[in-house]
Amino acid sequence: MALTLVKWTPASVTVGRMRAVTIQTFGNPDGITVVEVPDIAAAPGQLLIQTEAIGVGGVDAVIRRGTLGSSFPAGMIPGSEIAGRVVGVGDGVDGTWLGRRAWAFTGTSGGYAELAVAALDDVTALPDDLSATDAVTLGSAGPVAQFALEHARFTAGESVLVRGASGSIGILAVQLAALGGAGEIGVTTSSPERGERLRELGATVILDRSGDTDRDRDTHTDTERDFDIVIDVVGGDEVPRFVDRLAPNGRYVSVGVVGGYPPADFGMSLMRSFQRSLSFATFSLNTVPVPERNRVRAQQFAAAARGELTPVVHGVLPLADAADAHRRMDAGEVFGRFVLLP
Repeated sequence: MALTLVKWTPASVTVGRMRAVTIQTFGNPDGITVVEVPDIAAAPGQLLIQTEAIGVGGVDAVIRRGTLGSSFPAGMIPGSEIAGRVVGVGDGVDGTWLGRRAWAFTGTSGGYAELAVAALDDVTALPDDLSATDAVTLGSAGPVAQFALEHARFTAGESVLVRGASGSIGILAVQLAALGGAGEIGVTTSSPERGERLRELGATVILDRSGDTDRDRDTHTDTERDFDIVIDVVGGDEVPRFVDRLAPNGRYVSVGVVGGYPPADFGMSLMRSFQRSLSFATFSLNTVPVPERNRVRAQQFAAAARGELTPVVHGVLPLADAADAHRRMDAGEVFGRFVLLP
């Protein structure tokens, strides 16, 4: 099949050019800038998508800070999660995709732009009743949360603590644990206001970031409460403290390190609790077969369209304000996810 491309030429951009956010200097958000770059086209096996919404995720911030070292070149376009309309298909892709609305994973780069490409395996069609903004709030976070709970062997009646519950992954983990019949759902958060919002989504025990339980008029005030499962999006120096919150036979699953890597000796918390049979695991969506994660994502999109899952959007900003979104993420101000509009 020959390359099919529907050309898109907005008046604000020179023909053959598009606007994109690039990281010129790694570190603080001041290194982010908007530039014009050449248009792109779909290679074999790819779809070209005119972006309508772009998710700003924790991994984008980790890459921008330079935490992952020299793996990424200066001048790269960050962003991994987009939604929009398919305007081109590469060789080997069914032409019926043209004109359809879709969510896409672009890899670890390329999403903060007016046009982006993604492999066919990384694209999921959108229900008519789901907005592009909601799609990029749910599309990556939802499957990570669901498979992390499965990785922890979560069953109904067990208690779950979500560390970093104010982010998109944590918010979906709270909702999915509640839908799965969790006995108690604890969350870490930074303010009573956020705690109340998380309670509305299914949380029953609200903890501050130090691990101490705030007074909870609906459930418990026990500062020593343990949990069967900890889902941790944060990482960082406090990992041992939260390992100590596991009940006997408890399972700890790390799904992110937005707060940095844990201390090198964090495993001593497990060894000191040897007789409690605790487990620690990491989880990445990369280990889930593509058809399985796409199936779950499509199910979650349908559930959100029916109102059974709630994507939480902190705010919507123009593409040119990507640096501001990153500043506010770094400041810990975000509840849910920022979304950029091209």
